Amino acid sequence: MYGGRNQNVNNSMPTEDRGLSVRQFLHTTVFSQCFSPCGKYLVAANNYGQIAVFNLSSSLSPDAVDTSYSPVFTFRASEDGAVYCLASTSTLLISAGEGDICAWRWADILNKAPKIIWSFSLPKKGVFTNPEVNSIVMDQQETRQKLVAGCGDNNVHVWDMESGNLEQTLGGHEDYVHRVCLKNEGRECLSASEDGTVRMWDLRSPGESVHILEPSKHEMCSRPEMGRWLGCVTLDSGEDWMVCGGGPKLAMWHMRSLQPTTTFNTPGVCQTFARFHDDTLISGGTEPMVNHWFLNGELKQGVPCTPTSVFNVNINLNSDKYKVLSVGGSSAMIDVCTNFGYKAFSLKFKTS
Repeated sequence: MYGGRNQNVNNSMPTEDRGLSVRQFLHTTVFSQCFSPCGKYLVAANNYGQIAVFNLSSSLSPDAVDTSYSPVFTFRASEDGAVYCLASTSTLLISAGEGDICAWRWADILNKAPKIIWSFSLPKKGVFTNPEVNSIVMDQQETRQKLVAGCGDNNVHVWDMESGNLEQTLGGHEDYVHRVCLKNEGRECLSASEDGTVRMWDLRSPGESVHILEPSKHEMCSRPEMGRWLGCVTLDSGEDWMVCGGGPKLAMWHMRSLQPTTTFNTPGVCQTFARFHDDTLISGGTEPMVNHWFLNGELKQGVPCTPTSVFNVNINLNSDKYKVLSVGGSSAMIDVCTNFGYKAFSLKFKTS
């Protein structure tokens, strides 16, 4: 399967380094992706702490060749291990995972000279603890610039991006926090955890969570054989509906009644990613498939993909010219869909 790809390894490399590059390619996992503010570039982060930059103009060109699907530039964002999440402002790319949360200027990255502009360190409970960051979101209102992180120490941490101060640590989860999202113009936060709960927090009133939802305790959501853990949570644009899932079925909840109303049926498969897009829900999980759902729970289309498990699906909303859907997961190949209903080609996350 990978024979043809291995031929792309630079033969001027020492044999030992060439073998390492091949092994890394075969075992690469892409945890997160992000589009540049100009919409011309896709960046992706992997389990080796690397970030790769892809030129969409080249890869989407009718004259694209094999090298058009490889990174134009790759750099190491973490010396401590994997990069699990990426986020963007108009000028900065934020990366996080094992180690510090780091900010990089887009201009420096695209000039192939990235350097860390600032970094945030997670509080440590002991000398040997090094909690990872699993999810980050940013509140960029005119009056405040905050970064919210869901972490492996069971907490949600909130930093002021201007001062660099850690403003809040929201405790209450009993296990890893996998995903966070913001509500009410950044005044509230939702967090989904391995402990099987979605917690709702009012960031204006530090303390205990305002509401706690436990999908595994609802008959329409429960799948005891899959466990109670939750890997994703997302809100629609009007913030009237929330979707969460993992071990329990992927389900849509009404935010006023805090009750589940619709399930999205994936027998034997756990959904670890979900996002609303227009009048559909897009999800992915522990199968090589990206699911497009009508909001009534009916499957609109299942799109086969290269990764055997899907960790991230992103849509380039920064450029109409390069509007694509990209799929990252347990593969070095990042699928790109120009028409969201099928894979057009795959980008190759490789370092040589």
